[in-house]
Amino acid sequence: MSLKAFHLLFVTASVLLALGLAAWGLDAYASRGEGGVLVLGLLSLLFGAGLVLYGLKVRTKLKGVGAR
Repeated sequence: MSLKAFHLLFVTASVLLALGLAAWGLDAYASRGEGGVLVLGLLSLLFGAGLVLYGLKVRTKLKGVGAR
């Protein structure tokens, strides 16, 4: 597996984990009403969105790298 493929796989896994944590935090806030999990959910959602933008930028930047 190339470094490019590993990087994109790692970014994808990080996005999924961040969005999963955001879903859990927002669901926990809806059921318990605790402010801490709301902040956790919103920050995770923000980081997940940032990672998506980062992944798209890296994919376009590395488009020609490793092509044979």
